Amino acid sequence: MCLSVPSKVVEVREDNTAVVEAFGVKRVVSLDLLQEEVSVGDWVLVHVGFAIQKLQEEYALESLRLFEELLEEEDESSAL
Repeated sequence: MCLSVPSKVVEVREDNTAVVEAFGVKRVVSLDLLQEEVSVGDWVLVHVGFAIQKLQEEYALESLRLFEELLEEEDESSAL
């Protein structure tokens, strides 16, 4: 199973990469697969180091909320 994570763009670099943040973790991702221009503050879907789609903020935030909910459930079940 493959997952992609909604991430907020915090820096766009000249080498067609961006620094993105998700769950408090920042990382550099490639923008080579995107056809749209990306700016600081935009949300992108990241998969294996590549931004693969630009997202609306509402969708990104809802997806992150659901990820957090799943992680909390996992923590609770592993504590049993």
